[in-house]
Amino acid sequence: MTLPRTPSLRLDGRRALVTGGTRGIGLGAATVLAEAGAEVTITARTASDIAAVVAALEERGFKARGEALDVTDTAAVAAFLDRQLPFDVLVNSAGGARHANFLDVTEADYDAILALNLKSALFVSQGVARKLIAAGRPGSIIHISSQMGHVGGPKRTVYAASKFAVEGLTKSMAIELGPHNIRVNTVAPTFVETEMSAKSLSDPDFRSWVLGKIKLGRLAQVEDIMGPVLLLATDAGAMITGSTVMVDGGWTAE
Repeated sequence: MTLPRTPSLRLDGRRALVTGGTRGIGLGAATVLAEAGAEVTITARTASDIAAVVAALEERGFKARGEALDVTDTAAVAAFLDRQLPFDVLVNSAGGARHANFLDVTEADYDAILALNLKSALFVSQGVARKLIAAGRPGSIIHISSQMGHVGGPKRTVYAASKFAVEGLTKSMAIELGPHNIRVNTVAPTFVETEMSAKSLSDPDFRSWVLGKIKLGRLAQVEDIMGPVLLLATDAGAMITGSTVMVDGGWTAE
């Protein structure tokens, strides 16, 4: 009897790009991809933060580099990607939120969050995909979405709209890029204990409501997101595209 061979969870010899890679989920993604053997490039807006993360990764013997980049600046993104060799893995982790009651949402809120959460993901992905196609190489594009791309929530009208859009973007990209063997998926976490979520979760009533919706009864940690990112980035996820890995502790089960 010939037993099936377990697909590799390694990324040796591959190049990965992580936007928003200096904190929270992005930092977790950069770390797990580097641990798997990838040469990781991180981008963020603050050069000093990038330098600190690169130094920490290199201290552990990993291959890492970084560059300050505003991913909402499409011209800067295009110029950055033009200087790069193809990236085999892309994790679009740069994102943000402006929470407000629906009647208080401003046009500035809408423009800022859609530009960061949706527009940047589209155009960074476009540049990475073009390089892969020109080189005839397969790839994996991973958008960090949210459970709020599947359900609504109080004071999250614009954020949820942006993440629902990312889910739709992912499916359409998967259809077009599939023939080039480029996979496109999302990871959709529940509330993760990060800098970004700290303010909202500091409200006892809101925190209690969140924990009441998460069937596992706890908030997610950055480490909970790292495994799903690794799965989608490696050969272990070779047949997964146009899909969402829900990391929501059962929030959307009902």
